[in-house]
Amino acid sequence: MKKTIFLWLCMVQFIYSKAQDLNKYEMKTFKIEIPEKVLTDLQYRLQTTRWTDAAAKNDWTYGTNPTYLKSLVSYWQTEFDWRKQEAKLNEFPHYKTTIDGVEIHFIYQKGKGVNPKPLLLTHGWPDSFVRYLKVIPLLTKVDKQKGNENETFDVIIPSIPGFGFSGKVALDDQKVAVLWQKLMTEVLGYKSYFAAGGDIGSGITKELAIAFPQSLKAIHLTDVGYPTGVEDPSTMTSSELEFTQFIQNWWYAEGAYASLHSTKPQTLGYALNDSPVGLASWILEKFYAWSDNKGNIENCFTKDELLTNIMIYWVTETMNSSIRVYAENAHAAYGEYGPKPIVKVQVPTGVASFPSDAPLPLDWANRMVNVKRYTAFSKGGHFAALEVPETWANELRTFFMQSVQ
Repeated sequence: MKKTIFLWLCMVQFIYSKAQDLNKYEMKTFKIEIPEKVLTDLQYRLQTTRWTDAAAKNDWTYGTNPTYLKSLVSYWQTEFDWRKQEAKLNEFPHYKTTIDGVEIHFIYQKGKGVNPKPLLLTHGWPDSFVRYLKVIPLLTKVDKQKGNENETFDVIIPSIPGFGFSGKVALDDQKVAVLWQKLMTEVLGYKSYFAAGGDIGSGITKELAIAFPQSLKAIHLTDVGYPTGVEDPSTMTSSELEFTQFIQNWWYAEGAYASLHSTKPQTLGYALNDSPVGLASWILEKFYAWSDNKGNIENCFTKDELLTNIMIYWVTETMNSSIRVYAENAHAAYGEYGPKPIVKVQVPTGVASFPSDAPLPLDWANRMVNVKRYTAFSKGGHFAALEVPETWANELRTFFMQSVQ
């Protein structure tokens, strides 16, 4: 009798533990609702901005163009409607869950058609999940004229920890990859999936492919990483050596922001968290410098798009934690004796190179990832999914559909 009771209790405990595992992650719907007092405070800060002087050359040469910044701030004060943009953002299905103690915000848009494929998209800095909003309908809806009923995706767009509506904690790419794997397989229940990213999102996507190759059907990147000095020049092709020289020159001319983020982010964080104009300036300069705008930033982005992205950082107070991610990645990448060895991605990879981004040669891409498709485009920049959404979405679909055939 005692043995029967003991076995019965063991069975109950086993069933209970399995039920607990199934309910380990709670996924809640989320709606963006910024308190009015935050918007009122923002207006006060914009109105009382203490403007600095400007260089004699009144353009983007020394940093953010003062004339454009003032015009954007004026628009921010008098015409920009956050509530309207907030409503547009809320048209997408937002969720939150907590994984390993980290709160994760994500958009989860189910695809139409026959058997949509799960697709994880990871943004970078200084953008946000907004980078991918334009491509959601392109990837989830059926285009009857093209007959793509079998070429749609369930699109998952999380906010990296430290960014936007996710938890205010900075993690390196490897740690985020672990969270993403659990999001896709344990929270959402997919056995395998596709993934794509740019900027920091490229690093996270690569780490996913390295750590969980059994789960990744294929990945797509717009950058694959840059020379760090550990490469043996004698093994590099002429195009790789030219790329190395380009990156070195770029680092000296344009890389000060990354050096600061990677070493002393807290010093900068106080200013960016306190001044909306300072925050806007820090972000705008990168959207101008890294996009294919031909000298006019609004050739690529509207004022509303720029300000919506800026607002996500402002209302969540996550600029400091977002730039601290650079320091976490630097600590993870550099050991006591210098840069750690590069690990090549073996998962099938699609690579897209855009003209206003770093000129990524195929030879370098082959060194870093298992290239199955490489395409160089004539238009677009670092924020390709936002700048040229149809081009980017079509390239993504083409590669991923080829990879499952």
